[in-house]
Amino acid sequence: MTGFETSYRNRTCGELGGKDVGHAVKVCGWVGRRRDHGGLIFIDLRDRYGITQIVIDPSLQFESGESARSIRLEYVIQIEGMVERRPEGMVNPSLPTGEIEVRAQRFRILSAALPTPFQIEGQIEASEDIRLRYRYLDLRRSDLQKNLILKCRLMKVTRDFLLSNGFVEIETPILTRRTPEGARDYVVPSRIHPGKFYALPQSPQLYKQLLMFAGMDRYFQIARCFRDEDLRADRQPEFTQIDVEMSFIDEEDVMSVTEMYFRELFSQLLGLDLKPPFPRMPYVAAMERYGTDRPDLRFGMEIIDFTRCFEETGFGIFRKALDNHGRIRGLVVRGKSGYSRKELDELEGEVRKAGAKGIVWVKGKVPGWVSSAGRHLTDGEIQAVLKVGDVGADDLVLLVAGADGVTSPALDHLRRTIGRRERWAKPTDFRFLWVVEPPLFEISVEDGRLGSVHHPFTSPGAGRSESLEKDPLSVSARAYDIVLNGVELGGGSIRINDRSLQERVLRVLGMSKDEYLDKFGFLLEALDYGAPPHGGIALGMDRIAMMISGAGSLREVIAFPKTTAAQGLMEGSPSEIGDRELEELHIKKLDNSSDFS
Repeated sequence: MTGFETSYRNRTCGELGGKDVGHAVKVCGWVGRRRDHGGLIFIDLRDRYGITQIVIDPSLQFESGESARSIRLEYVIQIEGMVERRPEGMVNPSLPTGEIEVRAQRFRILSAALPTPFQIEGQIEASEDIRLRYRYLDLRRSDLQKNLILKCRLMKVTRDFLLSNGFVEIETPILTRRTPEGARDYVVPSRIHPGKFYALPQSPQLYKQLLMFAGMDRYFQIARCFRDEDLRADRQPEFTQIDVEMSFIDEEDVMSVTEMYFRELFSQLLGLDLKPPFPRMPYVAAMERYGTDRPDLRFGMEIIDFTRCFEETGFGIFRKALDNHGRIRGLVVRGKSGYSRKELDELEGEVRKAGAKGIVWVKGKVPGWVSSAGRHLTDGEIQAVLKVGDVGADDLVLLVAGADGVTSPALDHLRRTIGRRERWAKPTDFRFLWVVEPPLFEISVEDGRLGSVHHPFTSPGAGRSESLEKDPLSVSARAYDIVLNGVELGGGSIRINDRSLQERVLRVLGMSKDEYLDKFGFLLEALDYGAPPHGGIALGMDRIAMMISGAGSLREVIAFPKTTAAQGLMEGSPSEIGDRELEELHIKKLDNSSDFS
């Protein structure tokens, strides 16, 4: 038996087959489909394990005296009957139980159901908001159930692999103190300590480092993490992270263990044999060639720098970009010179969405070229473009002008859009990549201040610490991100294990001694008592599940996700709390508004 035998059932709806013909069974489930053929009623009875066809004679009565004709979709019913082979020509080869049916001898309704707000079986047409509002109904769908079961198996493989490689699973606090991790914290007011707050962890970063100081050597945790940030398809305010830390290691050690893990995972869950080591690409090369630090390697079409083709240009748009120290960069789309004007306009719209002002296109036709800026570009400039890009007669060139901060995201978005349009990115083709040596610091778009690319505890690249104060933006990090098919699955770094270097990094970030002692004094103190060389990685379990299952977003692999507005539509979160509770938490509501102090 697939499930546990209980007083309600002795078999599940997904396990019956020809071997069971002639056996009496007791099954329970939901009514997925109902067909009344006059003389007989046929029901597709569904549970987590599958579907079994039930045949009911409507002359039979429920224990309550009701007729089988009162059964409706999504009713929960119990059936007792005999397994029979389906009549010749009625076998359903697409269904694992398709060669049998259960002829009911007794049945009863365990729970009635109202008409559902959307169809459970088949193609669903309801909006995502409606599906999330009635998530318990949405989760009855087999594809979502398969995703959650796959995620359960993913957790088991993860634990088995790490435990077998000497890692110890250790829990770390959920209620902690605020520390800068790169996003806003969710905070929890303390009733016992008026005016003070806990923070929900963005990651267990400091705790796992302290565990290395404690001599635990190899730690892991399937950790719940919380970040108050703008959401999108691959983000949620609360998520699950595979958190790993190791002592006496360097970058290659962490990457090697991670590759072994993914090889085991893909073998166990998909039957695929990955071939480590995965390729490495410096951050600078990724940004130059693909415009992103998470490139999709399933197809080519790398970014090309065409700036030298227009050094003397009089074309105003290009001239302005060059005079402002920008560049002219673009893509060569092989064999696509036949794109219509409508298609090119659509691509220009995509570029504008990504922040660029537009594109200039060139078609390398024979005998002559054609361009959207033909009146403004010289033949010499176009010929230079055709040469630099090795452009053939059937190829299309798409050019974007501006600073790298404009052209990189625009061309990355354009490249992905064309890859999807042309179906060059096959979902069953898994291409891993390590992006290494990113910058240690970056300038925040929000406030223009210097911030950490990963976190303030990442070690500077070898031989680069002397530039920390003089030229911090030139300093690389001993960090690494693992990317799969254009999605960042996780990242990690070698940590700082020297107090003086850690304090220098915190000062470069603009913290005063009083400030960093207040926030990180416990970590700095721990560094004084012997800290081993250590590092680790954090992998997004939800993202891994999304990629392996082929789901379109994280919400398809999380049982009860939030919307892109960070709302739980089913339970109505976030919600207000009463004045009495606010008073207990020492929080005062201002006036009659929703503002608090």
